[in-house]
Amino acid sequence: MEKPTITIALSKGRLLGLTIPFLSRLGIAPAELSEESRRLTFDVPEKKVKIILVRATDVPTYVEYGAADIGIVGKDLLLEQMREVYEPVDLGYGFCRIVLAEPSGNGNGAGRPNGHSKLRVATKYPNITERYFLEKGIPIEIIKLYGSIELAPLVGLADQIVDLTSSGETLRTHHLSVVDEIAQCTARLIVNRASLKIKYPAVQKLIAAVKKERNTVKREAGGVRGKR
Repeated sequence: MEKPTITIALSKGRLLGLTIPFLSRLGIAPAELSEESRRLTFDVPEKKVKIILVRATDVPTYVEYGAADIGIVGKDLLLEQMREVYEPVDLGYGFCRIVLAEPSGNGNGAGRPNGHSKLRVATKYPNITERYFLEKGIPIEIIKLYGSIELAPLVGLADQIVDLTSSGETLRTHHLSVVDEIAQCTARLIVNRASLKIKYPAVQKLIAAVKKERNTVKREAGGVRGKR
């Protein structure tokens, strides 16, 4: 019986640059796959693997609905979207944090509004933000943005922001300080639940190889999580 082809969804953008070396060590990264490539599909016939490139925000959707059997995506998107996927491996790379931040020197701490009837929070993570403030019992108005989140408090659009940061340099450049760390995030391997059953031997073999390589990388790094 012919081995089924496994489709892997990868995100375009900065995470791809960290993922390609990892897949290369597994022997499933075609030479044509690069951050600059305009192609969207790549075949690795000897490994029965097909790689597709999609927007980072779409990776969980492709996996949940079975257009891809496996995906690699940041934990931030999994927390935001809450998709029905299996998450067997923390890949450990692409470390960053989801944080609550505000203009330096505000001294608001608990998040008191600056002239607004409700605390205004700008973010591209409305679900994460809503859950965070609900747990604290703080009423807020969420302003959904798609980019340049750091600008919102500087022009009076919002009192605080919830955003993703790695080194924190962008926040400091815009005179923003971290009020709280909401979550730590790394790249995760996710799997379609039906594929785990229908293509069990092939999918399980790939998961096992990923876990083995992840442990090898972790040992070589002395157990220290790398930052991008």
